[in-house]
Amino acid sequence: MRRRRFLGMAAAGAVGAAGVPALTGCGKGPGSADVTLRLVAADYGSPGAHNSSKVYWRKLADAFAAENPGIKVDVTVHSWNEIGKKLTDMVDAGDPPDLAQVDSYANWAAEGKLYKVSELLPIPAQAEFLTSLAEAGEVRRVQYGLPFVASTRVLFYNKDLFAKAGLNPKKPPRSWDELKSAARTLKQAGVKIPYGLPLGPEEAQGEALMWMLGNGGSYVDSVGNYTINSPENIETMEWLRDNLVTPGYTEPDPQRVNRQKLFDAFTAGEVAVLNGHPTLMQQADKKGISYGTGKLPGRGGPAEGTLGVADWMMAFREHGHREECGKFLSFVYEEKNHYDFVSQYGLLPVTTSASERMRADEEQKKLWPFLDQLSSAEFYPVGKVSWAGTTAGLKKTIGQAAMKGGDPRSVLTALQREADAAEKAGS
Repeated sequence: MRRRRFLGMAAAGAVGAAGVPALTGCGKGPGSADVTLRLVAADYGSPGAHNSSKVYWRKLADAFAAENPGIKVDVTVHSWNEIGKKLTDMVDAGDPPDLAQVDSYANWAAEGKLYKVSELLPIPAQAEFLTSLAEAGEVRRVQYGLPFVASTRVLFYNKDLFAKAGLNPKKPPRSWDELKSAARTLKQAGVKIPYGLPLGPEEAQGEALMWMLGNGGSYVDSVGNYTINSPENIETMEWLRDNLVTPGYTEPDPQRVNRQKLFDAFTAGEVAVLNGHPTLMQQADKKGISYGTGKLPGRGGPAEGTLGVADWMMAFREHGHREECGKFLSFVYEEKNHYDFVSQYGLLPVTTSASERMRADEEQKKLWPFLDQLSSAEFYPVGKVSWAGTTAGLKKTIGQAAMKGGDPRSVLTALQREADAAEKAGS
């Protein structure tokens, strides 16, 4: 089965003869009033901590206004639990913000509510985005979403628990068989959760996809058709059911277990192995956990790819501030400003210059394994208008496929039918 790399070359889009978008009809002409852009953004700070994204955006907005008299930016920051509904309500009421930073964009792009990236940024700024990310911002081959930050996934394992079980603490499992063998040994040594399998509604679609990638599967094929119930994916969920869940090497009911619960258990020394992103690294460091990382295990060896996740910036057409939006976005993605954000929150940059800076920054050395994988990572097909509904179904039910007594073929086929129906309705 050919597996589609969801990301590829950036689409440059229509540009002016001088190589920059034609920004006419919406600028601030002589004598016109000052413009205040409204930005709605997500909060990357820890709950209850003092590292809210509000601080970053306030400083950035003030610096931008100082350099661009006549343009102000009013930023509202919401938690990830709230921002989706808040933004949707604004759009549905006919009063979207000028700019939004959230985790999806395709529905609004398909409805004609967003500016094309080529209408906002000059070619040099467009070319700064990593080629492995730019295509994921496209809907029907036109780029509307600007990647904001990214992350990839690696295997984490607790070195102390490995040593306690007599396993080599310098050698993470590289294949499914090695993982199963390690899980059995860890269980016999009294480890509470040998493998953390979060197939609950928080991010079941991500955990499942990581396992599918290790068996040559994915959610879509090379041309974007859904392949949720492919033979490879069915085989993957059968293996999880029979080799990890049924023998008791995971929590008893993984379909009800969310990722953060297992992250917390890992940092408490109760989970030996699990897939994670840079946030888990920060949490484990704070708790003094001795951990190692490695590539995701695959059916016959290390998986060829890994899961990549990106969040998105977009500009709405409703209020007509195209030129001002473009200026602010260019400012946001300047190397210093972009790097300040990603380095603060342990995330991966989406521009070439900021990536090169992270690669040279010894203080960010722990992020290098994640950065190394970014060019080969597979991202969710967020440019498909049907993806929002499809991922909701995956979160809700795909975990059932791997449960003891579960029927992977039946579960995945039902999800395939729902995805195909949503795709047909969206087209």
